[in-house]
Amino acid sequence: MGWKEAAEPYLTRMPTVSRPEGHVPFKRKLAWTAFILVAYFFLTNVALWGLGQNATDLFGNFRSLLAGGQGSVLQLGIGPIVTASIVLQLLGGANLLGLDTDDPRDQAIYQGLQKFLVLVMICLTGLPMVFLGGFLPADSSLASSLGIGVFGLQWLIFAQIAVGALLLLYMDEVVSKWGVGSGIGLFIVAGVSRQLIVGLLYWGGVSSTGQMGVIPYWINVLIGNIQNVTASSLLFNSTVGVLPIVTTVLIYAVVVYAESVRVEIPLSHARVKGARGRFPVKLIYASVLPMILVRALQANIQFLGRFLRGWLGEAGMPNWLGIYTVSDSGLQVTGGLFYYLAPVHSPSQWMWWAGSVGGADPWQVIIRVAIDLTFMVVGGAIFAVFWVETADMGPESTAKQIQNSGMQIPGFRQNVGVIEKVMERYIPQVTVIGGAIVGFLAVLANMMGTIGSVSGTGLLLTISITYKLYEEIAEEQLMEMHPMMRQMFGNE
Repeated sequence: MGWKEAAEPYLTRMPTVSRPEGHVPFKRKLAWTAFILVAYFFLTNVALWGLGQNATDLFGNFRSLLAGGQGSVLQLGIGPIVTASIVLQLLGGANLLGLDTDDPRDQAIYQGLQKFLVLVMICLTGLPMVFLGGFLPADSSLASSLGIGVFGLQWLIFAQIAVGALLLLYMDEVVSKWGVGSGIGLFIVAGVSRQLIVGLLYWGGVSSTGQMGVIPYWINVLIGNIQNVTASSLLFNSTVGVLPIVTTVLIYAVVVYAESVRVEIPLSHARVKGARGRFPVKLIYASVLPMILVRALQANIQFLGRFLRGWLGEAGMPNWLGIYTVSDSGLQVTGGLFYYLAPVHSPSQWMWWAGSVGGADPWQVIIRVAIDLTFMVVGGAIFAVFWVETADMGPESTAKQIQNSGMQIPGFRQNVGVIEKVMERYIPQVTVIGGAIVGFLAVLANMMGTIGSVSGTGLLLTISITYKLYEEIAEEQLMEMHPMMRQMFGNE
């Protein structure tokens, strides 16, 4: 008996959101999407009951990318979902699962396996975070009054975190099946957009993203309320300076332009004379979503370093492995292996001539930047290939989709193998190039700084996901106005 036969009775019984039977009206899809978005914002403001105020955020600068909320029931964010996807993609890429996603039975097993892995990742991430990562209860007397002790209260905190992560899993499934777009993309856009708005408009002295917003800051500089400002700070300030403003606008323009660059393969209908179309192979063919997997892998590496530091303590942590210092922004790695594996998040982390790199030598900074750039460019290309294959966007899957729709490439025989060979001329190369470009842009945005200290990957994801969401909404509206289009594309 293989593993599929042994695991099938359990994996296929995992709770799941049922698919709609028939067409879901566009207004209802928007209603479900809006409802999930409101629920997400509500959950990010539900504080963990019993948690102390000075709990350490082990995800640090990856917080916005993971679409969670520090100290809330969404503490883990989409981290377990993304990490489970990484494991599945690696297993699927190595053909170790032996699952055919075109088979309904194997598809049910795959979805159940994904949910099981999410549960495993919740435990692997949440348990060390709560019990060894500085998640101390607010008051030991609270534990005593409940009669469960500090250990029992920590289990209660973990239960809240686990429930929040599971809610995100099923909210993502609701959006994917009943709404518009994907839930993970929606949560990332919501979190990053909120951070951008705060970084742009916040009028107070200090916000969660740093100092006051860009517009209030420059108004105060122009009217003279902020004095003794140097030209260097106006130019290079990581949140309100000229450089992060230009970088944010530039990244937006580059991503929108890259989304419009494509190779269009002409198609014609085999039976309907005059019916023609085009299959677009975009420059960013795999989208920016594989970057979530790359950054999530880096986040897990840094999470491991912070966890080891909290477990072994300052004296027990070998210097070659990691040197950590406590600052106003929390626990920061300043040396050792985990320093070189840490991404560059702001200009202050690599501009050594400004004296703001925490005492690191220039050669150490250069090595760190080179590793980050290599990790993102190579990782972006690799995960883009995995994404295309698992999302049925590869040459073989695309050729079958074109064949099943009754279309063919003019000048070529109507054969799946022939269409696949034509697609192999474009899709693999474009996938690798697009993944590498996105990885480079993510590192560049981090190094230059962005409005609201949004991570470069978060900014890229937000722009790309919003662009694709706009395209999906336009497509949904078109199919709503022309029901025959739904039958043609198999959506009804």
